Amino acid sequence: MGITYIEGSVRGDNGKQATVRFLVDSGATYTLLPHGTWQAIGLSPKRSLIFTLADGTPIERQISECYIMLPEGEGHTPVILGEPGDEALLGVVTLEILGLVLNPFTRTLQPMRMMLA
Repeated sequence: MGITYIEGSVRGDNGKQATVRFLVDSGATYTLLPHGTWQAIGLSPKRSLIFTLADGTPIERQISECYIMLPEGEGHTPVILGEPGDEALLGVVTLEILGLVLNPFTRTLQPMRMMLA
């Protein structure tokens, strides 16, 4: 499977906006904003969560929320506030909020197919 990046923008409650190049990570639960990005748009921590890395290592990170704008859609999403050295990730919760899925064959984001009961 290849690596997929997508460029988008994020905006804080203060109206400040930044452009971000996200790694689309279908294995990541939450979207992660790099340290400089979330500080530039004025986000502040709302709570903290403990995450488990792929190797089993637990890490604690602060959580906030922002408005995200991608070519395929936009909306409010929870985000991990990255520490220095953390890279931008686009996680599954944000994809689901925006009604998007990663097509593993074309490595593109596309609308989620809705199943009616």
